[in-house]
This record gives sequence, C-alpha cells and structure tokens, in this order.
Amino acid sequence: MDIARPDLSRKRRRRRIFLAALTVLAIAGVTIAVSRLRPAPPTVTGAWLGHVHRGDLVIRVRGLGKLVPKNILFIPAASDGRVMKRLLQPGAQVGPHTLLLQLANPQLQQNAATARFNLVAAQATYRQLQAQLQAQLLQQESTEAELEAKYQQAQAKAASDNKLLARGLIAAFDAQQDQSRADSLRQQVDNGRQGLANTRYSEQAQLAAQAAKVQSLQALDRLARTQASQLSVFAGATGVLQELPVQVGQWVAAGAILAKVAQPQQLKAQIDIAETQARDVAIGQPASIDTHNGLIPGHVMRINPAVQNGSVQVDIALDGPLPPGARPDLSVEGTIRLASLHHVLYVGRPAEARRNSTISLFRVQPDGTAVRVRVDLGLTSVGKVQVLRGLRAGDKVILSDMSAWDRYNRVRVGG
Repeated sequence: MDIARPDLSRKRRRRRIFLAALTVLAIAGVTIAVSRLRPAPPTVTGAWLGHVHRGDLVIRVRGLGKLVPKNILFIPAASDGRVMKRLLQPGAQVGPHTLLLQLANPQLQQNAATARFNLVAAQATYRQLQAQLQAQLLQQESTEAELEAKYQQAQAKAASDNKLLARGLIAAFDAQQDQSRADSLRQQVDNGRQGLANTRYSEQAQLAAQAAKVQSLQALDRLARTQASQLSVFAGATGVLQELPVQVGQWVAAGAILAKVAQPQQLKAQIDIAETQARDVAIGQPASIDTHNGLIPGHVMRINPAVQNGSVQVDIALDGPLPPGARPDLSVEGTIRLASLHHVLYVGRPAEARRNSTISLFRVQPDGTAVRVRVDLGLTSVGKVQVLRGLRAGDKVILSDMSAWDRYNRVRVGG
C-alpha cells in the first residue's frame, strides 16, 4: 500500500517556484543588458580620408577660363551698305591691306559722283573768275599808264611855258591853259591809282570767296570719296581673322561689327573665380595657367568689378612663352596665389568646407570607428583648408560628403 509523503510534494512545489523565479530574473537581466547595449554603427565604404598636418600652407584660388587675345581689333561698318562679297573665312591670316568684305551703297556712290562734279565746276569757275579779273586789272592798269604818260607830257609842257612866259615869248593865257590841263591830268592819275587799288582789293575778295567755296567742295568730295572707299572693308592690322559675322546679301547698318582681327602671339587668360573666393584677389598677385599642354607663369592684371553668375572675371597676363597649341579660345585652368601661412594646422579640403566656418567631421579612431567632432576652419585653398580648432596634427578624418549619415555620431570605416 502507498504511503502518503506530504513533505516531498512541498519540496517539489518549492523547487518549481524557485526555478520560475530564477527564469524571470534571468529574462529581466538579459532584457536590461540588451537595452543598455548601443546599436552597431553603420559601415561607410569608399570614404575619402585625409590626415591633419602642421606646416606651411599656400592659399590659392582656382578658376576655369580661356585664352583670349590681348588686343582685338573690332572693324565696324562706316556706313550703311549691303554685303556683296565675302572674301575670307575666320582663321585666315590677314595683313593691314587684306580685303575682307565688299559692300555696296548706291546712294554713297551717287554722292561721291555729285561731289566730284560740283568740285570740278567750282574749280573751273574759280579759274574763269581769276582770268576775268586779271583781264580787267590789266585793262585798268593800261589806262592808268596812259594817263600817267599824258600827265608827264602836260607837266613838261607847263614847265616849258613858265620859262617862255618869264622871257615874254608866250602869252600868259596859253601858259595858264597848259598848266590847267596838267593839273587836270594829275587829278585823273590820282583817281586812277585809287581805283586801281580798289580793283585789286575787290579781285582778292572775289577770288577768296570762290576759293573758300572750292575748299568746302573739296572737303565734301573727300568725305564722299572716303565713305565710298569704306565700302571696301580691310583688315587694318596683321593677325588672324577671328570673326566675320555677316553673309552675302545682308544689309548692315553703320556701326555694326563686321569683323574681329586678333594677334594670336599676344594672348592673356580670362578665368572665372567664385565671388566668395575673389575677395582677396589683387592686382599683381602671381598666377599660373594650365593649358593642359604646359604651365605658363603670369600675374593678375585686371579684376572685373562686376559679378556675373556668381563669379568674378580675372585677367591674367602671361609672363612666359606659350606652349605648342596655345591659341585664342583655348580652355585653360588658372591658379592665383593669395598668401602663405606658416606653421599652421591644415587638412585636405572637405566637401562642405567654407572659409571661416564651423563644420562637423568624422575623426577615425584606432579601432576603425569614426566619431563626429566639431571643427573650426580658417582660410581655404585649392584642395586644402586651415584648421583652427577641433583637430590635432596626425588625426585622420573623413573628407568625403557624409550628409547621408547626418543622424549618426559614430560610423565604422569599411574598405
């Protein structure tokens, strides 16, 4: 027969309660431990890393641009006209007397012919007037000479009569009559001399008036012939024809640009610098121009005061010889040296780096993780930036764009 053992049942119940409590405590402990664990940081692969250095930092700015002629001759239309001939194409070598275009304007050609006709007629009138006045003057001079001769004869006769009268050989009436005739002739001679002087003055005045008219018509003739001759458009300088933006049959207005001639041996570089970086650019600063076939030293010669599309145009004078293949409109890259900083911290330029700004970077730890830190930046250069605070020499940081990990303060750097 079975014997009841109540103490054994009690022990079993106690054991089950103990195991259940132990299980609950274990589960609670595990839950607390798991809750206190930090999530695993995400892994960043292909990150661009850079090291912080201490030393000298050269501040440079860089921009893209092109080579342009230092001197460009713009050839405008001197007057309205229609393009009849287009003799050359852009790229041709030209000289001062190379004919580029032939224009036509019937009105200018008619004006030139009319001006020439009027000038020839005025010159003929001048010569005719000159001959006519000269003949009148000669006639008057001849008449005056005859009066002079008659006066001399009458004066001699009167003098002779006075001698004869003194001897009583001639009547007093006859002597007085001869003297009166001599006096009359003298008055006529005086009047004739005055009239001759007036004639000469009048002749000069009439010839001067006609000469002024001739000179005026000569000026109009030169102007008309110049305007007609300018219908033939010449290069005007030795160089290369850059542009010829008109076509045969096109009507062009006075002042329109017909052609551009440049000297390819005298070039400069025009580069565009971002307006945020152009504030420290100054005239005379050293620069270098990369033509992708060699570097050319130069210096800043002009800074455009206007900002266009967020950039400032800077002209660089080229101080060295041009490499092979350098020609107008060649794309180049220019670098301008602004300043040199000595014994400063610097690092490769992060994607979001701005001058005198504060950014966050991920500093790489020895265990391969990277922790976000705040970094104060100073001056920026091409590919480098000055570090003011937040990093030390020898630190390794992530320089690539980390905007996709903005919500993380710790990442793991992968391969």
